[in-house]
Amino acid sequence: MNKSYFIETYGCQMNVADTELVSAMLNDSGYEETNDINLADAIFVNTCAIREHAEDKVHSRLGFYHKIKNQKPSTIIGVLGCMAQNLKEDILESKPYVDIVLGPDSYRKLPDMLKDRSESNKSHIVDTKLSKFEVYDNLFPSRKEGINAWVSIMRGCDKFCTFCIVPFTRGRERSRSIEGILEEVKIAVDSGFSEITLLGQNVNSYNFEGKKFHTLLERVAQIDNVKRIRYTSPHPQDMTVDVLDVMRDHSNICNYVHLPLQAGSNKVLNRMNRTYTKEEFIALANLIRKKLPKVGISTDIIVGFPGENKTEFNETLKVMDEIKFDSAFTFKYSSRPGTKASEYKDHVLEGEKQERLEMVIAKQRAHTKKRNEDFVENIEDVLIEKESKRSSNQWAGRTDSNKWVIFDKKNEKIGDIVPVRIESALGITLQGSIEKIHEMEFVI
Repeated sequence: MNKSYFIETYGCQMNVADTELVSAMLNDSGYEETNDINLADAIFVNTCAIREHAEDKVHSRLGFYHKIKNQKPSTIIGVLGCMAQNLKEDILESKPYVDIVLGPDSYRKLPDMLKDRSESNKSHIVDTKLSKFEVYDNLFPSRKEGINAWVSIMRGCDKFCTFCIVPFTRGRERSRSIEGILEEVKIAVDSGFSEITLLGQNVNSYNFEGKKFHTLLERVAQIDNVKRIRYTSPHPQDMTVDVLDVMRDHSNICNYVHLPLQAGSNKVLNRMNRTYTKEEFIALANLIRKKLPKVGISTDIIVGFPGENKTEFNETLKVMDEIKFDSAFTFKYSSRPGTKASEYKDHVLEGEKQERLEMVIAKQRAHTKKRNEDFVENIEDVLIEKESKRSSNQWAGRTDSNKWVIFDKKNEKIGDIVPVRIESALGITLQGSIEKIHEMEFVI
């Protein structure tokens, strides 16, 4: 009987994509995935090091794994990903029951490590060496059934934002070949996936042998039967007119851009090493909306960055008022050991950070509501993604501008794209009904 594995994933979509790669390699080596952690011969957690909260959850889960190992000592426990890369010494010291610690550039070695660990070697196995070349270009993920396929087009980051640990956990930027990416997309489409999401830490800095992101995006859009294409996350510095023109010219590329602001103060942006000013950011957002009139724009905002005073925080609120993002991912600054910002001495008090976060959330809710109200009476093409949590008689799906829509079921199925008339805006979601398409009768 084949051995089995159980794997949990925390963090960003890149980690989800990496887990699918790991699953493919384990499946090929004779392991079978199980949904019952208590039956698994090997248990893995794919980790995130971006925020302290994610690390805390991993530590808690490892404690649970330890209980399982106490009951079945032969169980192999592995820590994968960014946290493994960043905190390997701490993990080995505080969690001696962990058998394997593997960074994001070393996944190819996992099957051999498992064989070595199960046969004879009872010591810790650690590999967290970062690679200048590894992009897993000739490996294809093991994806479960679903709507969206995450396709990693590059790895690493060269931006070195002062608050971010990613360049230290995932290394420098390197891009996959266009042909390798196209092959993976074709496999995903042939497997029934309706939506392709291109992934990179700074996805629009893609550069393979001089071919830039807009070239890749257009090639993907030209593949037969690709219903929808998204990408995340772009960096404002690398957003070009060429990308916007490709989005405009191909209807299967979603009218949606995630554009991380982080802060609305030039002083704070400079301390973050974000390499753009608020004026440049606002101009870019305006250009995007001019090129793509129905576009949805989301953002990331960090409050309470070291040294941020109330005046500088208010500048963030002013930029939000000027752009009126469709949605936002909002965070309190979390110090990450090893980053430049962690060395700053003028940290904002936790209570002040919480107050600022609540103000940002309240403002964004108002902007989201206003943006969503503008869609009422529109007929939007909605990709059905799942059954609504509200009712088993309703579908939930997204517009190409990334707005969730709830509507009553008829004879559709998950994966269909249907025209929906938007009837109301309820918080962050839209409510609608499927628009009847009347065929015209011609009398000769």
